[in-house]
Amino acid sequence: MTGSEKPDATGASAGAPPKARFVEGSTMRHVVVMTATGSVGLMAVFLVDFANLFYIAQLGQQNLAAAIGYAGTILFFNVSICIGITIAATALVSRYIGQGERERARHMAGSALAFIVLVTIAVAALIIAFADPALSLLGATGETKSIARGFLLIVLPSMPIMGFGMCLSGLLRAQGDAKRAMYVTLGAGFAAALLDPLFIFGFDLGVTGAAIATVCSRIIMVMIGLHGAIRIHDLVNMPSVSGMMEDASALSGIALPAVLTNIATPVGNAYITGAIAPYGDDAVAGWAVIGRIIPVAFGAIFALSGAIGPILGQNFGAKKFDRVREAMGNALIMMIGYCLVVWGILFLLQGFVISIFDATDDAAELIGFFCTIAAFGFLFNGGLFVANAAFNNLGFPTLSTLFNWGKATIGTIPFVWAGSVWMGATGVLLGQAVGALIFGLASVIVCFRVLKTIDTKDPDERKPPLWRSGASPFSSAKSATLHN
Repeated sequence: MTGSEKPDATGASAGAPPKARFVEGSTMRHVVVMTATGSVGLMAVFLVDFANLFYIAQLGQQNLAAAIGYAGTILFFNVSICIGITIAATALVSRYIGQGERERARHMAGSALAFIVLVTIAVAALIIAFADPALSLLGATGETKSIARGFLLIVLPSMPIMGFGMCLSGLLRAQGDAKRAMYVTLGAGFAAALLDPLFIFGFDLGVTGAAIATVCSRIIMVMIGLHGAIRIHDLVNMPSVSGMMEDASALSGIALPAVLTNIATPVGNAYITGAIAPYGDDAVAGWAVIGRIIPVAFGAIFALSGAIGPILGQNFGAKKFDRVREAMGNALIMMIGYCLVVWGILFLLQGFVISIFDATDDAAELIGFFCTIAAFGFLFNGGLFVANAAFNNLGFPTLSTLFNWGKATIGTIPFVWAGSVWMGATGVLLGQAVGALIFGLASVIVCFRVLKTIDTKDPDERKPPLWRSGASPFSSAKSATLHN
């Protein structure tokens, strides 16, 4: 290295292709560092959502908090679609980097960004057209429904911006630059933290102000992501139209099952919202608070499921299968310890949480029950998240789809219904936790069986045939979804 060459964030010297940083060194350290940096960025966004609802609660109208709860359930679908496409982009780009195919990784990154924008434009338009009946299906009525619809009509058009920013963050994780991936969401969170009180209270816009602040924060997210992915790493290169079509096929092979996997969660949440709605706006407001508590309290687990993907992808691409298995074990150990600690903290602080949101009656009862009992169920949700990350990055995306939809349907509907009949609104949360326990344990067991099938054979010789093709190992969409 000459005196003029300086190492970049990934450890490579300037002018040299950055190396695959996860194929050597302690896998536990990689898991911890990637999760910690991812957590900071995610926590920033989640804390803003938490503060958003807190500010709305200070206006003293439960129907406003309930409206945010209904709108949030629909927006969860949008986020889930973006996460699914980002999973595909991260998996493919990280594997190419692990294989040393830098230019192929850059082309795939460019295609992924174009792909997520086109898909999210179509989805946003569809949801805007059906926002009214969707809110009615969830149980929203009257002024609460009108407020929720107004919030959605402002936020939904920015869905392509959000998707673009999320994909940029995923590409930076694929590169191994955890710090700049963190900056993308951290910057957006910081911007929203400043703009939320300004628009909600300063301009006296209430829920409308919260929606405007959300859109502005998404624009900031894209600006920071572009700087890291293009200016710092030169990670994006738009391929030809034919190349984009080929890449779109490869992306779809992972993105389609990943999107289906992620959509399962908001489908389950929508059913839960509908099950709670008959108990009134107080109960829905309590559920909305819980919906903000979960990502703040368990943000590290959300980050872990995203952080483990590039580590698995790079080592899988480099054929270091022993490190793949080691990284998975370390991820589960970290997840279990974290969830148990957070459950204890929520139990101790439940009174404080109830008081800061001015929750009363059914809302207070739901929040207290979650902090005391239902939060323990997230230990098994965490197991499902980590297992899904392995399935998506190791060539078994259909398994993640099956487990998530299983949990969202037969792992939710009968248990939530029975809990509601037995215990009312709190029984809904208990039923959800029981379903999570069953499917979380099952997914981890299957995941370790899958890991046992990974050996030093050539990828083309293993089943399912993740990348049987000619010029590109990812050119067949079928290869990512068919299992023999």
